[in-house]
Amino acid sequence: MRYIISGKNIDVTEGLKTAVYEKIGKLERYFTPDTEVHVTLSTEKERQKIEVTIPVKGSIIRAEQASNDLYVSIDLVEEIIERQLRKYKNKIIDNKQMASNFNQKYIDDEYEEDDTIKIVKTKKFAIKPMDPEEACVQMELLGHSFFVFRNSQTDEVNVVYKRKGNTYGLIEPEY
Repeated sequence: MRYIISGKNIDVTEGLKTAVYEKIGKLERYFTPDTEVHVTLSTEKERQKIEVTIPVKGSIIRAEQASNDLYVSIDLVEEIIERQLRKYKNKIIDNKQMASNFNQKYIDDEYEEDDTIKIVKTKKFAIKPMDPEEACVQMELLGHSFFVFRNSQTDEVNVVYKRKGNTYGLIEPEY
C-alpha cells in the first residue's frame, strides 16, 4: 500500500509515521500493493485524532478515531477498518469494479458476517419547497441532525446537516 500521511496542527514525526506503517500496515493483507491510504493526523486541545481514507474503485473506506493519545487512536482506527472490511466483505466483493483493489486472499477468505441491515422505522412526509436556510431552521426546530427538503431554487431534493462547530452542510445531487 502507498501511504500519504499529513498532519494538521501537528508535526508528523518519524515515530508517528512508524506507528502508522506498523498498525495500518496490518491492513495490507486485504489490499493490492498499489492501493493508496490517506492518513491525516491532527490535534486540537486535548484531542488527538487520526483519519484514514482508502479510496477503492466505486467507493471509499473511511474511519476516524480520537483520544487523548495519538498512538491509541492509531491502534483503534486500524481495528475499525478491519471490522468494516470483515462485516461488508460480501457487499464489497459483489461490486466487481471495487473488488479489483483487494487482495485475492481477502476475497477468498470466509468471514462471519452479519449482513442483515434492519430498517426499524419508516417515516413519510410531504417535501415542501424551501431554501437551504429555511431548511436549517426547520431542522433546528425539529431537533434533528439532518433535514431532507426540496430546494426551491433548483427544484431538487437536498439534505442539510449539522456539522461540528455549530455550522451546517448542504448535500446536493450531482448528475
